[in-house]
Amino acid sequence: MKRSTHAAGAALLTVAAVGAGVLATAPVASAAPAGATAAYNGACGSGYSKVNSMPVGNVGTVYLTYNSSNGRNCVVTIRNTSGSPTYMVSYLSNIETGDTSYDEGEYRSYAGPVYVSARGECVEWGGVIGNVQAWNYGSNCGTLAAKKDQKDWFAGER
Repeated sequence: MKRSTHAAGAALLTVAAVGAGVLATAPVASAAPAGATAAYNGACGSGYSKVNSMPVGNVGTVYLTYNSSNGRNCVVTIRNTSGSPTYMVSYLSNIETGDTSYDEGEYRSYAGPVYVSARGECVEWGGVIGNVQAWNYGSNCGTLAAKKDQKDWFAGER
C-alpha cells in the first residue's frame, strides 16, 4: 500500500505503529546464504542511479537512488531471497519539506519504489523486512555520495 503525505511525522508514526504490531507477530524471514545480498533491481525506473544502500540485517538491502534530471530520490527495499509474502516497508522523507512517501505490505521480493523531490536537500530513508529494520536520518544532503556518519538507528535491536 503506497502512501504519500506532506506530514512526515504522521507517516512515520503510522509506519512505526503498524510495524511495531507486525514486528511482534511476524515470522522471521529466512536468511540468505552467507555473502548473498540483494542487488538493486532497477525498480525506480530509468534515469535513477544508486547513491546509497544499507543492509537490512541479513535478509535484504534498502537502496536510495537519485535522478539528477528531475531532482527526485527513490527508495526500494529488496529481500535477498524471494519467498512467501513477508511484511515489508520502504520509507523516504525530505527532511527540509516534510514530504514523505512510503510503501508497506506483504510482499514476496520487494517494497517500493517510493519517491520524493529532494534536490540539494537531506533525506531520511529506510526499510523493514519481517522483524528487521534499517533507517538513516539526514543523508545524501544535496550530494550523490553517502555521508560517512550514516547511523543504523535499530542496529542494537537485531
